[in-house]
Amino acid sequence: MYGNYDGLSRLPVFDLHLGVNFWRTMNITTADKPQLAEIIAVVPDESVQVCLVDTGSGTPFISALDLRPVRDTLYPQANATQALVLVDRTNLGLSGAAIVRYPEDPYDRVWIPWSEIDSNEWTEISTPEKVKELADPRFNAPSAVMQTAITPRNGSRSASSRTIELSWDAAPNHAYPDPGVIGIVYFAELEAVAGAAARQFEMAINGKLWSKAPFMPQHLVCDAFFNSEAHRGFGGHYNITLNATANSTLLPTINAAEFFSVVSTANVATESKDVAAMAAIKAKYEVKKNWAGDPCAPKTLVWEGLNCSYAISMPPRITRLNMSFGGLSGAMPSHFTNLKAIKYLDLSYNNFTGSIPNALSELPFLVVLDLTGNQLNGSIPSGLMKRMQDGSLTLRYGKNPNLCSNSASCEHTEKKSKSMLAVYIVVPILATVVIGALALLLLIMRKKQGSKKGSVKPENEASGVHSQSRNGDTHSLLQLDNRRFTYKDLQVMTNNFKTVLGRGGFGSVYDGFLADGTQVAVKLRSESSSQGVREFLTEAQTLTKIHHKNLVSMVGYCKDGEHMALVYEHMSEGNLEDKLRGKDSDSRSLTWRQRLRIAMESAQGLEYLHVACSPAFVHRDVKTSNILLNVNLEAKVADFGLLKAFNQDGDTHVSTARLVRGSPAAHREK
Repeated sequence: MYGNYDGLSRLPVFDLHLGVNFWRTMNITTADKPQLAEIIAVVPDESVQVCLVDTGSGTPFISALDLRPVRDTLYPQANATQALVLVDRTNLGLSGAAIVRYPEDPYDRVWIPWSEIDSNEWTEISTPEKVKELADPRFNAPSAVMQTAITPRNGSRSASSRTIELSWDAAPNHAYPDPGVIGIVYFAELEAVAGAAARQFEMAINGKLWSKAPFMPQHLVCDAFFNSEAHRGFGGHYNITLNATANSTLLPTINAAEFFSVVSTANVATESKDVAAMAAIKAKYEVKKNWAGDPCAPKTLVWEGLNCSYAISMPPRITRLNMSFGGLSGAMPSHFTNLKAIKYLDLSYNNFTGSIPNALSELPFLVVLDLTGNQLNGSIPSGLMKRMQDGSLTLRYGKNPNLCSNSASCEHTEKKSKSMLAVYIVVPILATVVIGALALLLLIMRKKQGSKKGSVKPENEASGVHSQSRNGDTHSLLQLDNRRFTYKDLQVMTNNFKTVLGRGGFGSVYDGFLADGTQVAVKLRSESSSQGVREFLTEAQTLTKIHHKNLVSMVGYCKDGEHMALVYEHMSEGNLEDKLRGKDSDSRSLTWRQRLRIAMESAQGLEYLHVACSPAFVHRDVKTSNILLNVNLEAKVADFGLLKAFNQDGDTHVSTARLVRGSPAAHREK
């Protein structure tokens, strides 16, 4: 009952779902009258969910929810693929009688007295005798209901036509504009029929004969007539007519009736083990997202952060779970390991502590596990290491300061921490002694030199060291603070250049991992590259000078003989071009808010080059394929091979004629 509980005086309209299937539309028509919704359904699992769906016409509400088990032989029309939604359940006879329900009805069905009895049209008949149950276990009405009935009053229109006519509206809705109807009518002969007297009638629905043969109710025995297949084609409005046959000496009679509309329950709920796992995760971390109802169905109401797979006649399975930046803390629970169909599990940037569960390696379909930015410790489990090595799993575990890539490094770290304690004690003492000795030595030397002054210029002093490349280019050796790798390091890092992220004019970009598990992108110059050593050096030197959150950061470089490569931070979401074109079938399209933010962040990176740098730089190869996206869809400008300084020595313009040398394939995700 609405009761104007919110003070808005706005009668709401909303939908009910039983699990993942539509039940009915609730159209609240009065504020002070209770409205009931009943469904008879087969529940395949140990639990069932009732969902109130907001349709934009007021806030859904519920006052009470009752569940009642019934004998599995009752209502055979309710099965695994369809359910029965109650339209009306009427106790005919004895106007003004009380509602009949439990304990008279062992299943607590609510039998409402018929409120439309016209005393000028109908005669109420009843008996104090108990009415026996029907031998057929499929249908049954309690004796308290079957002890009353109606029949046409003598002299009435119904008596003259020898008929009983009743009507029901099956309440069409947006999901079922022409709902099918199942009707069940109950009969019992309450009067003693003597001699040649007989009560015999035929039944029709909307003028179409319903019964194949005339029906004769038995004395004090509950009997029922029903249709096995739903009636359709009448727009939800149905008229039931009982016509006395020519051989009948008595008028027709009826004791009770039930009418149901049929709804499909063919939509399959998410795999129960996945549901249980998500329910446990939701409860443990008190998730405040839209996590209500079934995780994967209906498809329009999938839980935030989830992707699901849908196979014909099979339960949906959870294949992706993103709980990054979720504020999760404590030891990593086992609930995640119960998602047996998971492919992508992102738990990055939380506050998980303790060790990584080895059971994660037993998830058969897991291909990406992101644990970046937590407080995990210990070593990576052997099962995960093995899957990383055979290429079946990408594990991201950077920014976990206490996590070791193997047990040996953990032992080394422990020994190092102990030795460092001794260092922290000894070094200050030695430093004090050395500083004192140096001060004394300088004092003695100054006294010996007197007023003599001079300066010493180091031998071979130069502004830089130069070398000659094989193609004749003269260049400065890289004076980089970043890490320098050998070509062999790159082979180990990329698993012998196994996974190609993209190809461009400079060469190929490979997926790689540092020893600490940090994922990187390795840009390796090919022998046939259209870009030469000069462009390589330009990009490397530039990246050591510029640092901005919207510019791709360089982790290190390689200049090993003829082998040249740059090692960048990895941008897991690829480039903007592929996102806009939808080339990644596993990703969702960008919202307009995300597109605007990406444009602003790209502009901020370029503004830094143009304004904040000294000297200022112009990129000369700005395009969507050179704007990369990280896991949070933050934009970073990349590919600085054509970068050029400007506004030097009075320059006011810079040429962009070489812009066509850029390749849209560089850094492209697979």
